[in-house]
Amino acid sequence: MNDQSHATVTVRFFARLREQLDTDSVAVPISEPATVADVLKTLADRGSVWAELCADSRVMIAVNQAMAKTTTPLKPRDEVAFFPPVTGG
Repeated sequence: MNDQSHATVTVRFFARLREQLDTDSVAVPISEPATVADVLKTLADRGSVWAELCADSRVMIAVNQAMAKTTTPLKPRDEVAFFPPVTGG
């Protein structure tokens, strides 16, 4: 049985992103093959602050706790995390 219609990834937000979006995580439906870019587009389609997140090239990405890029492939039940760049002093 093909369960593609219910495939999702968990998207988590950290630091100021969590505050701006007023949530720490959302479930995003995906269709395989999917990439982080596909998730970003789905989020951007929500409008306003979601689109701003997707347009910010400085936002860092991790998939299953490993640094990733927009081209990183995704599987159902993966965890995608977005967080602002780390600054030091």
